[in-house]
Amino acid sequence: MPDPHHPHPTGLDEINQRLAESYPTLSPQLKRASSYVLENPIGIAFQSVRKTAAAADVTPSTLVRLAKRLNFESYEQFRDVFQSAVQSAPVELSGRASKLKHQANQPEDALFVEVGDAAFDNIGRLFTADNQARVKDAAQRILAARRVAVVGFRDTFACAYHFAYVGRIAMPDVVLIRGLEGGLLTELDHFNEQDIVVAFGFEPYCAETVKALEVTRANGVQAIVITDTLRSPLVPGASVTFTVANATPHFFPSILSAITLSEAILAECVAFGPDQLVDNVASFESRMRKMGAYVEVE
Repeated sequence: MPDPHHPHPTGLDEINQRLAESYPTLSPQLKRASSYVLENPIGIAFQSVRKTAAAADVTPSTLVRLAKRLNFESYEQFRDVFQSAVQSAPVELSGRASKLKHQANQPEDALFVEVGDAAFDNIGRLFTADNQARVKDAAQRILAARRVAVVGFRDTFACAYHFAYVGRIAMPDVVLIRGLEGGLLTELDHFNEQDIVVAFGFEPYCAETVKALEVTRANGVQAIVITDTLRSPLVPGASVTFTVANATPHFFPSILSAITLSEAILAECVAFGPDQLVDNVASFESRMRKMGAYVEVE
């Protein structure tokens, strides 16, 4: 029976967070159901319990148990939260990719179009009302921090580098953590509760990224995590978590949504931060031009 002292979640974010927190303690069947719920909100919203159970490879009673574990009185009440969220959430850009697909007349164009379809869909999933609120929260935390450490290795190093390079133009205290020659712990040692870390990581998750978050968390550093699912080992202990879509026909996860999210967060910082940030950008550009860093086009 639902516990009246711990009411059920009222929003999709809260459901996802509770499932992510409880995931390690769930039974194998509940883990399978939970994984499906975390990764298929649209399916949960519009499928019957039997169809959802078949898709998740569990029994309908397992889904009912999962809903009651979150203190919902019924599975239908649980599903109502998903229906409300889906009806108000996404900005649909994937239709553009569908139109592009219809324009492909030659079979050899299929892969090119499929990449475009995935890219538009990934971006469309990013721009939701919930993520807009999270972007504001992340920007406020970054602006309040003394220093910002940025972490991402292997496939997400490009994300971390881009965030740190662009961010440092406006905010000189943004630092890219490289972890070269075994220096990861040394680089992170001087960050504390006055600071924040921005971490990127997609499956397969890099051990160095997980270690970096463990070290900074032990020192009281807040974390903003950009990952692919709430089951990610980067999520526990994070102050702000973004899950971004990274599906692609390519053999490596797409970083398009993570890069776009970085730009949204940094734009929010400059827009709502002190005027000094704009001055910093102007000063950087002036210095680069004086040093001949840019080629002028006449």
